[in-house]
Amino acid sequence: MEKEEKLKQICNQFTFKGVFKLAEPYGDGHINDTFKVTYMVDEKKLTHYILQRVNHLVFKNTVGLMENIEHVTSYLNDRITDEQKTDEYEILTLIKTNDDQSYFRDDEGNFWRAYVFVEHATGHTFAEDVNMLYEAGKAFGQFQRLLDEYPADSLIETIEGFHNTIWRLENLKKAVHDDLLQRAYQCSEEIQFALSREEMAATLVRGLKIGAIPLRVTHNDTKINNVLLDDATGKGRCVIDLDTVMPGSALYDYGDAIRSCGSTIAEDGENLEELKLNLEKYEAYTKGFLEAMGQTLTAQEIKWLPLAAIIMTLECGVRFLTDYLEGDRYFKIHKENHNLIRAKNQFKFVAEMEKQSDTMEEIVDMLLEHLGI
Repeated sequence: MEKEEKLKQICNQFTFKGVFKLAEPYGDGHINDTFKVTYMVDEKKLTHYILQRVNHLVFKNTVGLMENIEHVTSYLNDRITDEQKTDEYEILTLIKTNDDQSYFRDDEGNFWRAYVFVEHATGHTFAEDVNMLYEAGKAFGQFQRLLDEYPADSLIETIEGFHNTIWRLENLKKAVHDDLLQRAYQCSEEIQFALSREEMAATLVRGLKIGAIPLRVTHNDTKINNVLLDDATGKGRCVIDLDTVMPGSALYDYGDAIRSCGSTIAEDGENLEELKLNLEKYEAYTKGFLEAMGQTLTAQEIKWLPLAAIIMTLECGVRFLTDYLEGDRYFKIHKENHNLIRAKNQFKFVAEMEKQSDTMEEIVDMLLEHLGI
């Protein structure tokens, strides 16, 4: 009861409508604490909100993060078209505090925020069928298309250097050189695999630097569970988890989505003989993304779509490998050598996509022709 009373007091700081009834843990996120809050509007009507405690140990510039979210969601709500609304696509909407702020900071220094609860829609950890991936690709594509004209450089980096693959590989080199736990001998093949692709890995970062591809507002966590799918129709309803919205490349988001959904096994699966690129999944996500975003992408961005999937998967593997060498300080591990297992998995997926790169390009070309782009 003490915890619920505290949550009730936090809720009282926001402009929720009605009388507080209940606050209960919601979802399976690993960073923020999330609650579904129920209010009674009248005797016959209940309404729900999402209340979150933002982890300010992970997101150190929490004020800047909330400014990003406030500005982007406001812009999106102004830009969303009647056609998209008719199609039931919607934007995550912040609930302001009583003094018209986007967050409340309690006496213990914790940051709290609230959103309108998206009713009758669910975030799925795994894609049960390829249509889910098509809808996720379409939803993320719509998200970026609506933000096409937003001044990306006005946003802060909520995690500095998050997709800077040049910096990520420099970190790996340092971890190998220091070898604090004498683990480098166990993963010499993986180290060589990553470092031999250093030039390729820098393509997107350098492309942004020289203007070969445009700087855009990017989501930076495009897993399928960050799109709420309508419970009845299966359509992509709303893109959520905006903590990592910041400047970047559309190719970061596309590539990371393929990394997370395109493999035939889980990212820590150990039976690497079974790990392949699922071309049906690849095509489904790409179709949705291009259908929503294709007219907005530049020719160079389109050309680099398959490459982006390879680079983002390599980057993730480099991060796992670096963390393994440094003593598993960042990613949570649940078994011995877990981060090394993850790195091996990601590098095998890179190798599989390299083998299939021509086919990946053919799928993109086929979809572009079909869509008339």
